[in-house]
Amino acid sequence: MAIICHCNAVRERTIEKAIRRGATSVDDIRAECGAAARCGGCEPAVRSMLADSRCDEFVFETAVALAV
Repeated sequence: MAIICHCNAVRERTIEKAIRRGATSVDDIRAECGAAARCGGCEPAVRSMLADSRCDEFVFETAVALAV
């Protein structure tokens, strides 16, 4: 359980929860849990987590579409 945002002590799992609740942008993450709101050093990691979640959704939706 790594800390992603050291300025605001936001853990990876907190960002993952925000993404599961519907956060789709860095601004959404900032509003939800405060990550990437100060120095911006963690913004690349937050963007990567957001991109990974979009890829996971795309793969799932594609697999479901092919199965139907």
